[in-house]
Amino acid sequence: MTAFALAIGAVCVLWIAVLLAFARPLLARWREPVFRVPVLVIESDDWGAGPLAQAPALHRLVDVLSGVRDCSGRAAVMTLGVILEVPDGPRIAAGDCRDYYGIALDDPHFEAIREAMRAGIDAGVFAPQLHGQCHYWPPAVLAAAGQNEAVRRWLVDPEPASTEALPSPLQSRWVDASSLPSRPLPERDIQMAVAEEATAFHRIFGSVPGVAVATTFVWNDAVEAAWAAAGVDAIVTPGRRATCRTDDGTPGCTDAAMLTGARSTAGPLYLVRDVYFEPTLGHGPQRLIDGLRQRSRQGRVSLVETHRFNFLQAGESALTALDAGLRGALAALPSLRFAAPVEIARALRARDPAWLESRLRPRLAAWTARLDEVPRFRRVAALTGLAWPLAMIGGRA
Repeated sequence: MTAFALAIGAVCVLWIAVLLAFARPLLARWREPVFRVPVLVIESDDWGAGPLAQAPALHRLVDVLSGVRDCSGRAAVMTLGVILEVPDGPRIAAGDCRDYYGIALDDPHFEAIREAMRAGIDAGVFAPQLHGQCHYWPPAVLAAAGQNEAVRRWLVDPEPASTEALPSPLQSRWVDASSLPSRPLPERDIQMAVAEEATAFHRIFGSVPGVAVATTFVWNDAVEAAWAAAGVDAIVTPGRRATCRTDDGTPGCTDAAMLTGARSTAGPLYLVRDVYFEPTLGHGPQRLIDGLRQRSRQGRVSLVETHRFNFLQAGESALTALDAGLRGALAALPSLRFAAPVEIARALRARDPAWLESRLRPRLAAWTARLDEVPRFRRVAALTGLAWPLAMIGGRA
């Protein structure tokens, strides 16, 4: 055997060793479905019970979204992560904060907000999703109000509450963050709370909540099981699951990572939302476009996270940024399709060939584009020369 053949053999053995060392994340990304065309969803949380200024903001969003259409003629789609209740401040104050009372989204007080939501649903541009009965755990907020005057003032405010004003840890619904680190909630309490909010969602929107997204992305297995029992078919995630608030109040105790199309042990599919577009925080339209381009190379759908506060605080400038981002996305990728997460989940379950790629070459190209996100893999691949054949496989050489 020649020295050259020996060297080639040694390199191949080295490459195989690298692939084996990273086998788990590499295989996970190979098994992850590959979408045939770019798909974009604007995911917007925190709408529903709360400030009455939401109604005109929602009507303006209907105008903007209806004015942007994909190659099939479909208007842009924005999900509404719906909150179904806020505190009844005067009633809580009358009881000196001893007990919690809420005002539900179907209260006459919020008729204008519900009407604006219905207008968007009827126009095909809004897709309601379950965000929670409240954007907090009521007993935790009551307990915190006994120690924190700002929380107490928020709780008894006579105007419909803006939950963005709560301390961040208290905005997590599925833990008790009245003191830190947070404590888990009893499983029975979780089951009862999810059943209550699923019933309220059905009462208001006429259907079971097909998609759920946890407030502040803090939740656990018990919540997923309760969602599944309530009819939830898909769970929107940031690609990992935090289950607590740590000593410093940040989400932590991460116990799982997931990719789009993976299945919860309780049954629902996971969808990953990992493009961020918050105009109030300085995100311009190009950020949305760049995120879409990257997800498209990876054969992934683009779930774009934004929040209510952008459209209440920044108003027309946020709407202008959204409009420019959507139009720029269509210009960058003319084959772009707009869709709702419930449709994406349905296509994943059915392995719909109209949505999902089965040909080897496009799947390989998407797979190699996903490898950049595997910690340390690209660096090791570059050092060992493995990056070259991977680039050839992915058509990037």
